[in-house]
Amino acid sequence: MSLDISHILSQWPYKPGEVTARRIVGADGQEKIQLRLDLGLLQMESSGRPDGQRPHGHESLLAYHEYLLQKHIDQTGREEGFWLDEADCEMLRGEGVMYYHRYLAEFVLGDYERVDRDTMRNIRLMDFCRKYARDESDKYILDQYRPYVIMMCTRARAHLAVNDSRPKAALAAARKGIADIEAFYETFGGAKMREHSGELAVLRALEKDLESKIPVDPVEKLRRELAHAVEAEQYERAAELRDRLRNMNGQES
Repeated sequence: MSLDISHILSQWPYKPGEVTARRIVGADGQEKIQLRLDLGLLQMESSGRPDGQRPHGHESLLAYHEYLLQKHIDQTGREEGFWLDEADCEMLRGEGVMYYHRYLAEFVLGDYERVDRDTMRNIRLMDFCRKYARDESDKYILDQYRPYVIMMCTRARAHLAVNDSRPKAALAAARKGIADIEAFYETFGGAKMREHSGELAVLRALEKDLESKIPVDPVEKLRRELAHAVEAEQYERAAELRDRLRNMNGQES
């Protein structure tokens, strides 16, 4: 049997600048996800570790190290003394790339629940490395990707809420994602990064789109107008808006 996959690739052309993915049923009868690349394709399991492996009998390498942490705590009664060496962190980062490829494909396929699952898993990985890596550099290598992962998770949750006819929940998810990314930049002193963040630009555009789909709350609209009037020192206008708010709140009561 020929091992050449040229016939498969010829039937599924690569499109530069476009992420292309599909679901298939494998020879084992289980669903697989394929991601088309310029020089071939990736095939991943739809659950568990994307390559189907179970390191040390655990679902993932991260799960194995979490098990070792818990074992250490059970034996010593504390977290101190548990750490990840350079090789551990390198292997964990490699595993994280697998999940990145899968949630990218899942997003294209509209499988937003699994995008949420895999992005949150990689955020958990980032938190784990930041807390337990022995070398300072290994603590923060993955953190440079945190805004992107938060953005993808946020978009997935917003899509899920919209599909469930909950636009307000979608808007809340978008605003939380924006706040989380801004907090990240604030922590690491990245004011310029925040100004030029593509992830924030995407989520703010999403926020604006979601706002346009939600009926205007007259009370909230007045509150915003009042805030703007106060900021602009338009005090007569502010007093008028304040009285209107009081009247509307009294009617609601």
